[in-house]
Amino acid sequence: MPKRWKIIISIICVVAAISLLHLWLNVGFKNLVLQTSTDSTEVKFRVGFLPVTCHLTCPVTDWINKNMIGRGFFEPVRFSGWPELKETFLSEDLPATFMLAPMAMALRQQGVPVKIVYLGHRDGTALVVHKDSKIYTFKDLKGKRIAVPNRFSNQRLIIYRGLKDNGMTIDDVKLLEMPPPDMPAALYSKSVDAIISGEPFMGQTELDGYGRVLYQAKQLWPNFISCVLVVHERIIREHPEWVQKLVDGIARSGKWLDADMDHRMKASEAVATRYYHQDARLLRFVLSKPPDRVTYSNLSLARKDFEIIEELAMESGILEGPISFDEYADITFSSKTYNAQPYDWEGAR
Repeated sequence: MPKRWKIIISIICVVAAISLLHLWLNVGFKNLVLQTSTDSTEVKFRVGFLPVTCHLTCPVTDWINKNMIGRGFFEPVRFSGWPELKETFLSEDLPATFMLAPMAMALRQQGVPVKIVYLGHRDGTALVVHKDSKIYTFKDLKGKRIAVPNRFSNQRLIIYRGLKDNGMTIDDVKLLEMPPPDMPAALYSKSVDAIISGEPFMGQTELDGYGRVLYQAKQLWPNFISCVLVVHERIIREHPEWVQKLVDGIARSGKWLDADMDHRMKASEAVATRYYHQDARLLRFVLSKPPDRVTYSNLSLARKDFEIIEELAMESGILEGPISFDEYADITFSSKTYNAQPYDWEGAR
């Protein structure tokens, strides 16, 4: 056989092998997303979260179940930032994750088959400036550098809304996207003038003595929500019982957190050390000062909440146009949690 043909055949074989490998990885990988636990009647699946209070009910639900019945029913997966969480979710390695509400809406508008099924929290965000700054009102932010978590974050929409309410535009400030864990250092060094994200990173600046809260989220946007629980439609269609179990657990752990300050303090220690890898004093501080700085009880989906987000997201250019609430949200699961009771557990001693 001529040498040229041998080379051509070799190339074809290599291409075929690579194609088969890709097929195996894609099909096999996605089939392994949902893992059968040691109990053959249960399925453990991966749920993504970031170490912020907006996602606190994810590790708290896992922690409570492991203490009450000796095991959790899902696998919480910690991420450090939005880019890697988003890409992992889009690859379907995560059937469910906590995610920025506008990001989930934008993904759906782009054709990604996902649905919002529950909220992560209420409030729990602060706009913080350096204690030595001359910034005391929203109008004082004109010309300043403000760090936001992501273009698709509701924190960016808070800034947009505040500017609008004060007769200003987004062009009056300079917005910088920055991972929330990096924000305290940026404020300390004065490389930015203001920072805004989910807790506990805003509280860290207060505890360390150089941050000053300009506004709590509730002052600018009552009943503010940032993050939501998002699930792939395939999982909703094929295994709705798993989704309901997850939503029920989140609902019960949220009400458990809000039922007693002692519950919050015990959860702070456990989550900070076992899930967030942070100093527990941060969670203790932001979950208690004041007690309603962030809340977890009223988490069922409400159309009116998202209509506000949609309007601001379109005005600010995050969404390309209108999108129906029913297109990106599924209230089936949250509607069954109205009478959910907090977990009957006092917490680890």
